[in-house]
Amino acid sequence: MELSKMQQPDKTTKQQNKKDMSLYRAVWRWHFYAGIIFAPFLIILAISGGVYLFKPQIENMLYQDLFYVTEAETTASPSHQLQNMKREYPESIIRSIRYYEQPRTTEFSIINHGEAMSVYVNPYTGEITGSLMTEKKFTEIFKKIHSELFIGGTWANRVVELAACWAIILLVTGLYIWWPREKKSIWGTILPRLNKRGRTLWRDLHVVPAFWLSAFILILILTGLPWSGVMGEQINKVATATNTGYPPFALSFREKPESVVKTKDVADDVPWATENLAVPVSTSGTYVSLSLEDVNYIAKTQNVQKPYTISLPQGETGVYTIATSHSRPGDNATLHVDQYSGAVITDVRFQDYGIMAKAITLGIALHEGRLFGLPNQILGLITCIGLVGLIVSSFVMWRNRKPSGKLGAPPKPKSKKQSRVVLVIMIGFGLLMPLVGISIIVVLILDRFLFSKINRLREWYE
Repeated sequence: MELSKMQQPDKTTKQQNKKDMSLYRAVWRWHFYAGIIFAPFLIILAISGGVYLFKPQIENMLYQDLFYVTEAETTASPSHQLQNMKREYPESIIRSIRYYEQPRTTEFSIINHGEAMSVYVNPYTGEITGSLMTEKKFTEIFKKIHSELFIGGTWANRVVELAACWAIILLVTGLYIWWPREKKSIWGTILPRLNKRGRTLWRDLHVVPAFWLSAFILILILTGLPWSGVMGEQINKVATATNTGYPPFALSFREKPESVVKTKDVADDVPWATENLAVPVSTSGTYVSLSLEDVNYIAKTQNVQKPYTISLPQGETGVYTIATSHSRPGDNATLHVDQYSGAVITDVRFQDYGIMAKAITLGIALHEGRLFGLPNQILGLITCIGLVGLIVSSFVMWRNRKPSGKLGAPPKPKSKKQSRVVLVIMIGFGLLMPLVGISIIVVLILDRFLFSKINRLREWYE
């Protein structure tokens, strides 16, 4: 009887260890497969994002002859600059004009023969210093790679979003795998064992940096999601439903504008928080439209900080839109101005945003490296380089472990119950992130009707 009592704890401990190991393996398999599938996309996102962080420095160096001019005592009026631009590009459609602190050139965004381009005009002489095709700007190329894998289109954008969402799951599952369960030691957990060799060294070079960078990577991912097609729309709906986004209108003297046109559809450089702001209409077009001097004067009197963009009215009922979003978050402004009377119909600033919109605006600035200057850029770059390093080290670990002729996946858990527990958790992630949910359903269908039915495939991926 005494012997039985002594053996019972050992039996219980073994069962608990078996349960823990099954759970560990189930989590590890999800981590492994997610990494195998999405690692290439995450490398692309990390490299392109790391380059785009330094957009101001890169563009100022590459295009300094277009951007900067010698300062003079007299300046050319905005209308005179516009006339010179029209003379050079008579068939162009002018979308917007961006004004910088001098001695920067004025930037005209136009559509010329169906192609978007920027034309730069000397604000002192009114002369054109040059032009750039929008899609050929160095940083625009990396922006397109970052958001659309350079391929472009909805599908590419969804793949980017899916990779970003799965990266969150990789972080969560990775932290579970990293968590020390037996011997507590700083070595191999928060400090790498550089005196080791082989698999142990590569394991430490993967998990230790992952631990230190996990919070930064997570923040970088979360602050990028507002731009995504599916999650971005969900975030916007939550902000609207909870009244924590932008106010639906901010009128000086009129009733709420009834419009189905959104600000992002008619204006450039609009802050994220006001992209879906309804666009009001101008009064009857029996008056003469305001000049650019008038609109610039309004921007100045309304204390809109440079750089700001003036988007031109589209049609007789269109409005001028004055917007700034690429400076400090606190300077964010979106103004709709009646093109005839000059009345400021809508005026939304950062302080008008709800708490969620303010948080997202600060997050976007952090994501782009604008929140606290050069240190922000360097921190973002370290995170991007670290992410690439994590993927490279995981690849080396996989190649060292991978048997010939097999995928080298972690062994299946012996307990089906633990596998189901992890699957339920994964479905929970899928409910929070719709694209993840769809991808999980696809994986389960493939596993049920393809991988498990073909012996060669089953042997390879198991």
